[in-house]
Amino acid sequence: MEEKMKQELTEAVPIWEKYTLTIEEAAKYFRIGQRKLRQIAEENPYADFLLCNGNRIQFKRKLFEKFIDKATVV
Repeated sequence: MEEKMKQELTEAVPIWEKYTLTIEEAAKYFRIGQRKLRQIAEENPYADFLLCNGNRIQFKRKLFEKFIDKATVV
């Protein structure tokens, strides 16, 4: 029951409106593999588009969009 409630809350906010995205969500949203996103996070540990919540990496969606806009290769 508790798992279902968590899933409903997660789905309540559309992915394109979320402030931060998990690696799984970012992979779907940006169409970039999870392994590549982890690599980007490791190579840019102090980037303004990253937020670490304990050991969980989250991408600040709008700031990461700007990073992607400037990139020529990912």
